[in-house]
Amino acid sequence: MITKTFKWIGGVDGHLEIIDQRKLPGEYKTLRCSNVKQLYDAIKTLAVRGAPAIGVAGAYGTVLSLQGVSAKASLKQALTVLKRDCEYLASSRPTAVNLRWAIERIVKCAENRVTGNQGIRVSGYQGSKGAGTLLELRKVVLAEANDICREDVEMCRKIGANGARFVTRASSPWKHGQDGRATISILTHCNAGALATAGQGTALSVLYEAKKRGKKFRVFVDETRPLLQGARLTAWELKRAKIDTTVICDNMAAALMRDGKIDMVVTGADRIAGNGDAANKTGTYGLSVLAKAHGIPFYIAAPSSTFDLKTKTGKDIPIEQRSADEVRFCGGKKVTPDGVKIYNPAFDVTPAENITAIITERGVIKKPNANKIAKHLA
Repeated sequence: MITKTFKWIGGVDGHLEIIDQRKLPGEYKTLRCSNVKQLYDAIKTLAVRGAPAIGVAGAYGTVLSLQGVSAKASLKQALTVLKRDCEYLASSRPTAVNLRWAIERIVKCAENRVTGNQGIRVSGYQGSKGAGTLLELRKVVLAEANDICREDVEMCRKIGANGARFVTRASSPWKHGQDGRATISILTHCNAGALATAGQGTALSVLYEAKKRGKKFRVFVDETRPLLQGARLTAWELKRAKIDTTVICDNMAAALMRDGKIDMVVTGADRIAGNGDAANKTGTYGLSVLAKAHGIPFYIAAPSSTFDLKTKTGKDIPIEQRSADEVRFCGGKKVTPDGVKIYNPAFDVTPAENITAIITERGVIKKPNANKIAKHLA
C-alpha cells in the first residue's frame, strides 16, 4: 500500500489536507491547511516534509495565497501578494530547493498571465492574452499546482524504474533467505518515500519498483536522529508495503558494512549542486564515507527539480539549523544536562566523489560531475 501524503480538496476555494507526520507511527491524523500561515507552520514543524513534498505543498500554497486577495484587487495587486507569500513560504525550509523551484514556477506562470505573455490555460481552455479576472488567475494557478503534483507522481515512478536495476543479486551465504533465494541488503537513511513526495517516493521508489519486478531484498533503516524519520516514517511505510525491514541505530551502519551485510546504500536528496554534491539529512555524508571505504555502491535518488545549477558546489548550499530542543528531548523526555550547547544542522553534504550514481526520472548519472549533470538536464 503506497501512502498518499496529501491531497487538494475542492476548487480555487479549496484547501490542502496532509498527513501530520509528526504523529506517526503512533497516530494517523490529517491536518487541514486553509491559509498560507497554516501551511508555513506545517512545513516548518515537519508536519509535511521531504523536498519534493514541500515543493508540491508550496505550489498549493500559492492557491491559498490568492484566496486571501480581495475581489476588488487588481491582478497586479494580486501578483504582489502572491510574491510576498511565496517568499514567506520559501523561508520555512531554506535547504530543500524544490520548494522555491515550485513556487517560482507558479509565480512565473502568474506573471505571464498578468503581463499578457501567454493566454489562460485552464483544463485545456486557452483564454485571451492580457488582463483577465482574479478568478481566472486563481484557476491558472490551481491548474499549474495540479500539474506540478501530477508531474511529481510520474517522476517518482520513473526514478524507481530507473533505479530498480541496481538492486542486484547478492552472493554472501548470510544473505540467503529461508527459501534459498539470494537476498539483497539495502541501507537507507531518513525518509525518501511516499511521505516525502506526492508519489511513491525517490529512494523508496527504487525499492517499490524492485519489489514489483520480483526482486528479493531486505532493508536496513537508519533510525535517523534526532527526529527519527527512519524509525518512525520509513519503517512505517515499508511495513505497509510488506517489505522486509529492520531498524538500526545510526551508529550501527559501519559494523554491518564491515561484516558484509550491506550490498548498497540509497538515499534521497534535498538539494544537489551543479557539481553533484548532494545535501541530505544529517548522517548521509558519514554513510557515504563508510560505503566508499567498504566498496559498497552509494546511490542518490532525486527528481530533476532537486538540482540547483546556480549553486556550484556543496559549500554553497545553505544548511538549515533547527531547534536545540530536537536534540535536547527525545520522546518528550529531556536527555541532555542543563546548560550544555546543542548543534543541530538538519542536513549535511555528500561530495560527488562519494556518489556512485544519481538516479533521476530522466535516467542515471554515473560518477556525477558538473559536465555530466549539465548534459543530463539540458
